[in-house]
Amino acid sequence: MTSGEFTTIAALTILAAFMSLPLIFVVSHALKPIDELFLFPPRFIVRNPTLRNFQDLLIATYSLNVPFIRYIFNSVFVAFCTVVGGVLLASLAAYPLAKHNFPGRHVIFIVVISALMFTPQVTAIPRYLVVYQLGIIDTYFALVLPGLAIPYALFLMKQFMEQIPAALIESAKIDGATEWTVFWRVVMPLVTPAWATLVIIIFVGTWNDIWAPLVFTRTESMRTLPIALQTLISQGSVARQGAYAAATFIMITPPVVLFTLVQRRVIATMAHSGIKA
Repeated sequence: MTSGEFTTIAALTILAAFMSLPLIFVVSHALKPIDELFLFPPRFIVRNPTLRNFQDLLIATYSLNVPFIRYIFNSVFVAFCTVVGGVLLASLAAYPLAKHNFPGRHVIFIVVISALMFTPQVTAIPRYLVVYQLGIIDTYFALVLPGLAIPYALFLMKQFMEQIPAALIESAKIDGATEWTVFWRVVMPLVTPAWATLVIIIFVGTWNDIWAPLVFTRTESMRTLPIALQTLISQGSVARQGAYAAATFIMITPPVVLFTLVQRRVIATMAHSGIKA
């Protein structure tokens, strides 16, 4: 190992350790007993870990008349459906735009990409009116459907698919592969970095979304985890600080776990496989 490589590894290790400090603090905070939560100066690492904060979290949510597990289920279900639907829709739309020559495909792509110019705040009222007219207010459809059409997802998938040599697709068709076989067994494996990246982006965006559940739902049983956490914090009870810490820990755990799993796939795919003409 050269001195330059050692310096780079050491710098990256220090940076990674520094970046992990907030995660360590959240885990430590969630396991602190109530007396350690109010120590001054505060302790970074918990001395006497306990699961009492998670019990307090369950007790605190009784006032909402909905079990805490319901909020978790809603968030997981909505995020899962949005990820699967968003990646699938973007892939199916990007494939013909990237690998099929038909009239108007450039116009369609420009129109879709033009949607990137509009912020979510600009389209908030139209989205609500569409959901209301469809009669799906206070349903899972209202939380999933608006998040399926993602212009950035289409753009990313199209850019990756355009790198696939046309000869590779033609060879598969000559061997008897149908259009669906080419898409699932040739194209999708080659664009793994793209859809793996979209899995992370869409999941984190949906998991942390507080606007859609707040606007599109009316009953407490349809609310998601960010709404429950916001409601608990708005109560302003000092005695519930441990419950807030436990809820924060639960909130950040799925995105961290997903990113840890998927990023290995992305890095391994980009490092050990490629598309060669």
